[in-house]
Amino acid sequence: MIQHKLAAQLFTVRNELKQDYIYTLRELGKMGWQAVQIDGLHGNDPVEIAAVVKELGMKTAGMHVGLERMRNDLDNVLREADLFGTPDIICHSLPDEHKNAAGYEFVRQELRSVSAIVSPRGYRVGFHNHDWEFHTMMGEQYALQYLLDYDEQAPVYAEIDTYWVKKAGHDPLSVISQYAGRMPILHFKDMTDDGREYFAEVGSGTIDFMPILQWGEANGVEFYAVEQDYCPGSPMDSLEQSLRYLQGLVAQPG
Repeated sequence: MIQHKLAAQLFTVRNELKQDYIYTLRELGKMGWQAVQIDGLHGNDPVEIAAVVKELGMKTAGMHVGLERMRNDLDNVLREADLFGTPDIICHSLPDEHKNAAGYEFVRQELRSVSAIVSPRGYRVGFHNHDWEFHTMMGEQYALQYLLDYDEQAPVYAEIDTYWVKKAGHDPLSVISQYAGRMPILHFKDMTDDGREYFAEVGSGTIDFMPILQWGEANGVEFYAVEQDYCPGSPMDSLEQSLRYLQGLVAQPG
Protein backbone atom coordinates (compact mmCIF):
# COMPACT_ATOMS: atom_id res chain seq x y z
CA MET A 1 0.00 0.00 0.00
CA ILE A 2 1.31 3.43 -0.98
CA GLN A 3 -1.29 5.28 1.07
CA HIS A 4 0.82 5.08 4.24
CA LYS A 5 3.48 7.07 2.38
CA LEU A 6 1.18 10.07 1.80
CA ALA A 7 2.03 12.87 4.22
CA ALA A 8 0.44 16.25 4.85
CA GLN A 9 3.06 18.99 4.94
CA LEU A 10 1.95 21.07 7.91
CA PHE A 11 3.02 24.40 6.40
CA THR A 12 -0.21 24.10 4.42
CA VAL A 13 -2.24 24.46 7.62
CA ARG A 14 0.09 26.78 9.52
CA ASN A 15 -2.67 29.20 10.47
CA GLU A 16 -4.88 26.39 11.77
CA LEU A 17 -1.96 25.04 13.80
CA LYS A 18 -1.41 28.44 15.40
CA GLN A 19 -5.03 28.36 16.56
CA ASP A 20 -5.07 24.77 17.82
CA TYR A 21 -2.24 22.43 16.86
CA ILE A 22 -3.62 19.28 18.44
CA TYR A 23 -7.15 19.74 17.08
CA THR A 24 -5.74 20.25 13.59
CA LEU A 25 -3.68 17.07 13.83
CA ARG A 26 -6.73 15.12 14.92
CA GLU A 27 -8.75 16.48 12.00
CA LEU A 28 -6.01 15.45 9.58
CA GLY A 29 -6.08 11.99 11.11
CA LYS A 30 -9.85 11.77 10.63
CA MET A 31 -9.37 12.88 7.04
CA GLY A 32 -7.18 9.84 6.42
CA TRP A 33 -3.65 11.16 6.49
CA GLN A 34 -1.27 8.54 7.84
CA ALA A 35 1.78 10.79 8.03
CA VAL A 36 2.65 14.45 8.51
CA GLN A 37 5.72 16.52 7.79
CA ILE A 38 6.60 18.89 10.62
CA ASP A 39 7.15 22.56 9.77
CA GLY A 40 7.46 24.40 13.06
CA LEU A 41 5.72 23.82 16.38
CA HIS A 42 4.41 27.38 16.89
CA GLY A 43 5.38 27.45 20.55
CA ASN A 44 3.94 24.05 21.42
CA ASP A 45 5.80 21.48 23.50
CA PRO A 46 7.43 18.96 21.12
CA VAL A 47 6.89 16.18 23.66
CA GLU A 48 3.15 16.83 23.68
CA ILE A 49 2.84 17.17 19.90
CA ALA A 50 4.92 14.06 19.23
CA ALA A 51 2.74 12.11 21.67
CA VAL A 52 -0.41 13.13 19.78
CA VAL A 53 1.13 12.16 16.42
CA LYS A 54 1.97 8.76 17.89
CA GLU A 55 -1.47 8.41 19.48
CA LEU A 56 -3.07 9.03 16.08
CA GLY A 57 -0.94 6.28 14.55
CA MET A 58 0.76 8.74 12.22
CA LYS A 59 4.33 8.63 10.97
CA THR A 60 6.50 11.71 10.65
CA ALA A 61 7.84 12.37 7.16
CA GLY A 62 10.77 14.48 8.25
CA MET A 63 11.04 17.94 9.76
CA HIS A 64 11.54 21.20 7.89
CA VAL A 65 14.17 23.25 9.71
CA GLY A 66 15.91 26.52 8.88
CA LEU A 67 19.63 26.44 8.17
CA GLU A 68 20.26 28.83 11.04
CA ARG A 69 18.62 26.45 13.48
CA MET A 70 20.54 23.49 12.06
CA ARG A 71 23.76 25.39 12.71
CA ASN A 72 22.98 26.90 16.11
CA ASP A 73 20.37 24.67 17.75
CA LEU A 74 21.32 21.25 16.44
CA ASP A 75 21.01 19.36 19.73
CA ASN A 76 17.37 20.44 20.12
CA VAL A 77 16.64 19.73 16.46
CA LEU A 78 17.90 16.17 16.90
CA ARG A 79 15.96 15.80 20.13
CA GLU A 80 12.78 16.73 18.27
CA ALA A 81 13.65 14.33 15.44
CA ASP A 82 13.98 11.56 18.02
CA LEU A 83 10.64 12.47 19.60
CA PHE A 84 8.92 12.36 16.21
CA GLY A 85 10.71 9.19 15.17
CA THR A 86 12.24 10.60 11.99
CA PRO A 87 15.84 10.64 10.76
CA ASP A 88 15.18 13.47 8.30
CA ILE A 89 15.96 17.12 8.96
CA ILE A 90 15.44 19.21 5.84
CA CYS A 91 16.52 22.76 5.13
CA HIS A 92 13.24 24.25 3.93
CA SER A 93 14.30 27.54 2.37
CA LEU A 94 17.06 30.13 2.15
CA PRO A 95 17.14 33.83 3.02
CA ASP A 96 17.65 36.26 0.14
CA GLU A 97 21.30 36.90 1.06
CA HIS A 98 22.15 33.29 0.19
CA LYS A 99 20.48 33.27 -3.24
CA ASN A 100 23.69 33.98 -5.14
CA ALA A 101 26.92 32.17 -5.97
CA ALA A 102 28.69 33.07 -2.73
CA GLY A 103 25.58 32.20 -0.75
CA TYR A 104 25.23 28.78 -2.33
CA GLU A 105 28.90 28.04 -1.61
CA PHE A 106 28.26 28.89 2.04
CA VAL A 107 25.04 26.87 2.20
CA ARG A 108 26.63 23.77 0.66
CA GLN A 109 29.50 23.95 3.13
CA GLU A 110 27.15 24.39 6.09
CA LEU A 111 24.78 21.58 5.06
CA ARG A 112 27.72 19.24 4.61
CA SER A 113 29.15 20.28 7.97
CA VAL A 114 25.88 19.41 9.69
CA SER A 115 25.62 16.16 7.73
CA ALA A 116 29.13 15.14 8.73
CA ILE A 117 28.08 15.47 12.36
CA VAL A 118 24.70 13.75 12.22
CA SER A 119 25.03 11.16 9.43
CA PRO A 120 27.17 8.77 11.53
CA ARG A 121 24.36 8.89 14.11
CA GLY A 122 21.71 7.80 11.60
CA TYR A 123 20.16 11.16 10.68
CA ARG A 124 19.77 12.51 7.15
CA VAL A 125 20.21 16.14 6.15
CA GLY A 126 18.07 17.23 3.22
CA PHE A 127 17.39 20.28 1.08
CA HIS A 128 14.01 21.44 -0.26
CA ASN A 129 14.16 23.44 -3.47
CA HIS A 130 12.30 26.42 -4.85
CA ASP A 131 12.56 27.91 -8.32
CA TRP A 132 15.40 30.28 -7.47
CA GLU A 133 17.98 27.48 -7.22
CA PHE A 134 17.57 27.27 -11.01
CA HIS A 135 18.29 30.98 -11.49
CA THR A 136 21.98 30.78 -10.53
CA MET A 137 24.64 28.71 -12.27
CA MET A 138 27.58 27.28 -10.35
CA GLY A 139 29.96 26.56 -13.20
CA GLU A 140 27.99 24.30 -15.54
CA GLN A 141 25.49 23.28 -12.85
CA TYR A 142 22.35 24.84 -11.54
CA ALA A 143 22.71 25.90 -7.93
CA LEU A 144 20.35 23.08 -6.93
CA GLN A 145 22.61 20.46 -8.51
CA TYR A 146 25.60 22.08 -6.83
CA LEU A 147 23.97 21.96 -3.41
CA LEU A 148 23.01 18.32 -3.88
CA ASP A 149 26.33 17.08 -5.30
CA TYR A 150 26.92 13.72 -3.66
CA ASP A 151 29.47 13.56 -0.87
CA GLU A 152 29.74 10.10 0.65
CA GLN A 153 31.06 11.38 3.97
CA ALA A 154 28.50 14.17 4.28
CA PRO A 155 25.52 13.44 2.03
CA VAL A 156 22.78 16.00 1.48
CA TYR A 157 19.54 14.38 0.37
CA ALA A 158 17.18 15.83 -2.19
CA GLU A 159 13.62 16.84 -1.39
CA ILE A 160 12.46 17.92 -4.83
CA ASP A 161 9.28 20.00 -5.04
CA THR A 162 7.31 19.32 -8.23
CA TYR A 163 5.69 22.77 -8.39
CA TRP A 164 8.87 24.78 -7.98
CA VAL A 165 10.68 22.72 -10.63
CA LYS A 166 7.89 23.42 -13.09
CA LYS A 167 7.78 27.08 -12.05
CA ALA A 168 11.44 27.27 -13.02
CA GLY A 169 10.58 25.94 -16.47
CA HIS A 170 11.79 22.36 -16.06
CA ASP A 171 10.12 18.97 -16.23
CA PRO A 172 9.66 17.63 -12.68
CA LEU A 173 10.24 13.99 -13.60
CA SER A 174 13.50 14.80 -15.39
CA VAL A 175 14.85 16.67 -12.39
CA ILE A 176 13.62 14.12 -9.87
CA SER A 177 15.24 11.32 -11.86
CA GLN A 178 18.70 12.70 -11.06
CA TYR A 179 18.29 11.63 -7.43
CA ALA A 180 17.46 7.94 -7.50
CA GLY A 181 18.14 6.43 -4.10
CA ARG A 182 18.90 9.87 -2.69
CA MET A 183 15.41 11.25 -2.08
CA PRO A 184 13.59 9.72 0.88
CA ILE A 185 10.90 12.42 0.73
CA LEU A 186 9.36 13.94 -2.41
CA HIS A 187 7.13 17.02 -2.42
CA PHE A 188 3.87 16.77 -4.35
CA LYS A 189 2.56 20.20 -5.30
CA ASP A 190 0.50 21.08 -8.37
CA MET A 191 0.28 24.18 -10.59
CA THR A 192 -2.90 25.81 -11.89
CA ASP A 193 -3.75 25.33 -15.56
CA ASP A 194 -5.20 28.85 -15.99
CA GLY A 195 -1.99 30.61 -17.01
CA ARG A 196 -1.32 32.01 -13.53
CA GLU A 197 1.11 29.21 -12.62
CA TYR A 198 -0.19 29.33 -9.05
CA PHE A 199 -0.45 26.68 -6.34
CA ALA A 200 -3.17 24.08 -6.90
CA GLU A 201 -4.58 20.98 -5.26
CA VAL A 202 -2.76 17.86 -6.42
CA GLY A 203 -4.46 16.41 -9.48
CA SER A 204 -6.26 19.63 -10.43
CA GLY A 205 -3.44 21.28 -12.35
CA THR A 206 -0.80 20.74 -15.01
CA ILE A 207 1.51 18.15 -13.44
CA ASP A 208 1.11 14.46 -14.27
CA PHE A 209 1.74 12.69 -10.97
CA MET A 210 1.34 9.07 -12.05
CA PRO A 211 4.79 8.70 -13.71
CA ILE A 212 6.36 10.60 -10.81
CA LEU A 213 4.72 8.23 -8.33
CA GLN A 214 5.83 5.22 -10.35
CA TRP A 215 9.39 6.55 -10.42
CA GLY A 216 9.30 7.14 -6.68
CA GLU A 217 8.19 3.59 -5.97
CA ALA A 218 11.04 2.25 -8.08
CA ASN A 219 13.71 4.53 -6.63
CA GLY A 220 13.44 4.56 -2.87
CA VAL A 221 10.99 7.35 -2.05
CA GLU A 222 9.65 6.73 1.47
CA PHE A 223 7.11 9.55 1.70
CA TYR A 224 5.20 11.82 -0.67
CA ALA A 225 4.58 15.06 1.22
CA VAL A 226 1.68 17.12 -0.08
CA GLU A 227 2.09 20.85 0.33
CA GLN A 228 0.05 23.80 -0.89
CA ASP A 229 1.61 27.11 0.05
CA TYR A 230 -1.61 29.10 -0.41
CA CYS A 231 -5.14 27.79 -0.87
CA PRO A 232 -8.15 29.47 -2.48
CA GLY A 233 -10.38 28.51 0.46
CA SER A 234 -9.88 26.29 3.48
CA PRO A 235 -6.42 24.66 3.55
CA MET A 236 -8.05 21.65 5.17
CA ASP A 237 -10.40 21.32 2.21
CA SER A 238 -7.45 21.63 -0.18
CA LEU A 239 -5.53 18.89 1.63
CA GLU A 240 -8.57 16.64 1.55
CA GLN A 241 -9.00 17.19 -2.20
CA SER A 242 -5.34 16.34 -2.80
CA LEU A 243 -5.57 13.26 -0.59
CA ARG A 244 -8.68 11.92 -2.31
CA TYR A 245 -7.04 12.36 -5.71
CA LEU A 246 -3.89 10.53 -4.63
CA GLN A 247 -5.89 7.76 -2.98
CA GLY A 248 -7.67 7.24 -6.29
CA LEU A 249 -4.38 7.33 -8.16
CA VAL A 250 -2.67 4.71 -6.03
CA ALA A 251 -5.77 2.50 -6.17
CA GLN A 252 -5.54 2.20 -9.94
CA PRO A 253 -4.50 -1.24 -11.19
CA GLY A 254 -0.99 -1.62 -12.48
